[in-house]
Amino acid sequence: MSQPDFDLSGKVALITGASRGIGQAIAEAYAAAGAKVVLASRKQESLDEVAEIIRGNGGEALPIVAHTGDDEAINALVAQATEAYGGIDIVVNNAATNPHFGPVMTAEESHWDKILDVNVKGYFRVAKGCVPSMQARGGGKIINVASIAGLTPQPGMGIYCVSKAAVLMLTKVLAAELAGDNIQVNAIAPGFIKTKFSAAIWGNPQLNEAVMKQIPQGRMAEPEELTGIALYLASGASSFTTGETMLIDGGQLIGNALG
Repeated sequence: MSQPDFDLSGKVALITGASRGIGQAIAEAYAAAGAKVVLASRKQESLDEVAEIIRGNGGEALPIVAHTGDDEAINALVAQATEAYGGIDIVVNNAATNPHFGPVMTAEESHWDKILDVNVKGYFRVAKGCVPSMQARGGGKIINVASIAGLTPQPGMGIYCVSKAAVLMLTKVLAAELAGDNIQVNAIAPGFIKTKFSAAIWGNPQLNEAVMKQIPQGRMAEPEELTGIALYLASGASSFTTGETMLIDGGQLIGNALG
C-alpha cells in the first residue's frame, strides 16, 4: 500500500498575507516540504524577513509586494512569479482585512466595500490570475483561508463574517468549475488563532475569557497548528478532495456540551 504523498518538491506556491501569522507559517511549511514559495503582502520589509527565515532553513522564497485589492498589482505578482519560477501550482489566499469592529449596524459603506474587496474579490483576483498557469501545468491547488466566522456569527465582526461566508461559497463554485482542469479548491476555516490579526480578542481580558469558555480545548491555536492541513491540501495526498471546508477550531463549533 502506497503512502500519502506530501512532498512539494518542484512545486511553486504563491501565498498572500505571507508576512506574518498564518500566511508565514504556511509558507515556511511549504518551503520545508520542497516548494518554491512566492510571498505576497503589502510591506516589503516584513516579506524580506520571512524570506530570510525560509532561505536560512534551506528553502527558496521570492518576496513580492502586492495588494490583493488591486488588479494591476495581482497581474504583476503573477507575472513576476511566473518569470522567476516558470508557473504556479499552488495558491493560498490568506490576505484579509477587518477595519470595522462593533455592531454591524454601526458600519459604514466604506467598511463593506473594503472588507468585501479584499476578503472576497481579492481571493477571486488571485485565483483568476493563477488558474491559466495551473491549467497549462496539468492541474493545481487553491486553498482559501476562511474562518469559523463564515459559519457562525462572531461578536463585533459582522461584515467580516459575511465576507468569510462568501469565501466558503466561492470555494465550492471554483471547485465545481475547475474540477475538469484537475484543480482542487478547498478552504481552511480556523477558529481563534493567536496572531496580530486576532489581537482585538486576546488583548481584551474579558472578551478573551468569554471566547475561551466556548472552546473545549480551552485555548487559542498557534499558526503552526494549521500547517498540517495546509500541507495536505497543497499536496498530492488531497487529489480527490475538493470543494471542502476544513474546520480547525479546537472544537469551538461543537461547543462545551459536556462541561
